[in-house]
Amino acid sequence: MAVSWLDAVMAIEVVAYPFPWTRGNFLDSLAAGHPMHCLIDGRGELLGYMVTLAGVDEIHLLNITVAPQHEGCGWARTMLHALVRHARATGLAFIWLEVRPSNARARRLYERFGFEQIGLRRGYYPAEGGQREDALVMRRAVGTDPPSPERPHAVD
Repeated sequence: MAVSWLDAVMAIEVVAYPFPWTRGNFLDSLAAGHPMHCLIDGRGELLGYMVTLAGVDEIHLLNITVAPQHEGCGWARTMLHALVRHARATGLAFIWLEVRPSNARARRLYERFGFEQIGLRRGYYPAEGGQREDALVMRRAVGTDPPSPERPHAVD
């Protein structure tokens, strides 16, 4: 991902989430050198993106988002599959993430992909009415094969 994609990323982010990342969050991640990837179709349309944080022997998935008009097409699976391949190729042991308990669709995807809940972060996410929502902490060992994507796609 490059700064030139941020307008398209923000257009998706603000529609996809009630509490979206800010442009500053993405700029800070770029400046810090966090691995960030865009999934782009053959016409140059942004389908989705992911932001990760590399560790010593692990990678933390900070944000994975599919444009709402492209949800249900397998793009999140495609990006997760690419993340697992990358982690395996670079010798990482684990992939970590947080997910809202209320995000049942994402939780099902992560569970099908081999992620297991290993913890809970209380009050992690902002929620309606000034409240906070917990985060489920999930981890996946890289050594196991992920389910194959329904069709191969490239992640840029």
